[in-house]
Amino acid sequence: MLRRAFTTGAAALAAFMTTTAVMAQDVSLPRTQVWTSYDVGTAGYVEASAMADALDKKFGTTVRIIPSGTSIGRLLPLQAGRASYGFMGNENYFAGEAMFEFGAREWGPQDLRVVLGRPSQVGLVTGKDTGIASPADLAGKKVGYVLANASTTLNTETVLAFAGLTAADVEKVEYPSYGAMAKAFVAGEIDVAPAVPTSSFLREAEGGRGVQWLSMPKEDTEGWGRVAAHASLFSHSEATVGVSISDDNPADLLGYRYPQLTVPASTSADEVYNMIKALDETFDMYKDASVVMPNWSTSIAGTTPAGAPFHDGAVRYLKEIGVWTDKDQQWNDARIAHIEEVKAAWEAATAQADSEGVKGADWPAYWEAWRAEHLN
Repeated sequence: MLRRAFTTGAAALAAFMTTTAVMAQDVSLPRTQVWTSYDVGTAGYVEASAMADALDKKFGTTVRIIPSGTSIGRLLPLQAGRASYGFMGNENYFAGEAMFEFGAREWGPQDLRVVLGRPSQVGLVTGKDTGIASPADLAGKKVGYVLANASTTLNTETVLAFAGLTAADVEKVEYPSYGAMAKAFVAGEIDVAPAVPTSSFLREAEGGRGVQWLSMPKEDTEGWGRVAAHASLFSHSEATVGVSISDDNPADLLGYRYPQLTVPASTSADEVYNMIKALDETFDMYKDASVVMPNWSTSIAGTTPAGAPFHDGAVRYLKEIGVWTDKDQQWNDARIAHIEEVKAAWEAATAQADSEGVKGADWPAYWEAWRAEHLN
């Protein structure tokens, strides 16, 4: 499996980085680093670029960013040792769970760790012409889905889980791209769509059919308990900025992390410790690069939950500066334990599949059924 794919070349790269480190104010960084991120022009790429520029100016570390529009494209260089850090999205979670593309035999559960993760928000939005007031009203309604987009599917079905519903309770309307689904929502072809509060298509919808966020009140502890059971990367977040959202009209949505600065679990704790310390010390140099950059503050981006557990090196630094709490540690320990359970289930499932002669094309369905039976 690729979670074991650290090669001699990767070790050589790590050794090179260690021997060519630069020192500044008790921070030791390699002279060069390679990061992966989302495509050029995305929030992830812009934010990674701003942070890389700050490290260059303060510590003389040159960062090359490899952009990719796919989860595999962002993770493969990291796992093969060709990149040291990745600015990831929800693929952190999918990789740890061996879900979707990471359920392929050549992948399997990935042991990843987060260094920092910027809080973001996502939820379901409906038109004011639908009469839908809450997630509980979604049964039988037309909900937009995007084909081959695991992140948006997870977002949608987590909100459904909040209300005790599943995809089987709604009418799924599938589209080939997010843009196509957005146009359908504006045109009134679907009742509900997943979106982040600042989605541009919502401005057009706001001026037409109107926009209503399906709020998930914090005090609904049973609903949030179902969210935690469905996808542990999410937590409650009150949105005060966005389309049809304000300080006077907030929306209770799913809080998650994007982007998430990510490393393999096997990365040196000292390396990660120095990296997070360097990012903390250069925060004032990149915090104004965009309206969301202040959320990279360690006091905000260094807390759980996230798509993967936090790395030991990051935890060490976060404890030193008083950010890491007992609650964070409990979440982290539970997440690591769960990933170990997934890894054990994967080993058992692959052994059983081999004994039964399960072929490659049949493996995804086999693994999905095994997960459902053996994992919570």
